[in-house]
Amino acid sequence: MLDQAAAQSKADTVGLRQLVPLAHVADVARSIEFYKQLGFEVMNTVERDGQLQWAWLQNGQADFMIGRSVRPMNPDAQDVFFYLYAPDVVAFRDELRRRGVKVGELSYPFYMPRGEFRVDDPDGYALFIAHADGNADKNQIGCSNI
Repeated sequence: MLDQAAAQSKADTVGLRQLVPLAHVADVARSIEFYKQLGFEVMNTVERDGQLQWAWLQNGQADFMIGRSVRPMNPDAQDVFFYLYAPDVVAFRDELRRRGVKVGELSYPFYMPRGEFRVDDPDGYALFIAHADGNADKNQIGCSNI
């Protein structure tokens, strides 16, 4: 039987450390500019033939990758929602509006009583910005459109 230290060591070596979504986009540079308005910084990029192909974006503990799609984007077929958590959802929404980002109305569904709102990115991905204290509360899942 494995002792506690050996089990932890195995989990540290074999287990996952992070999940980072990669979304296909029509124009990586355009998407970078959009996500900068949400506070993301560019951590890394890949360019080929003078055109951005991929970027790693980060805002606090939130990591996100975008990659150039080889086919046309279909905003009606985006079946993934991204939840972003802010310590003050109302203030964050106000700041995005000030920056010219088209933001949805605040709503207070049963699973997010401190509020959430929707923003659509340039490729039609739905971003839900919700209120969370410190780290995102894993018990408060986003499920507004499930």
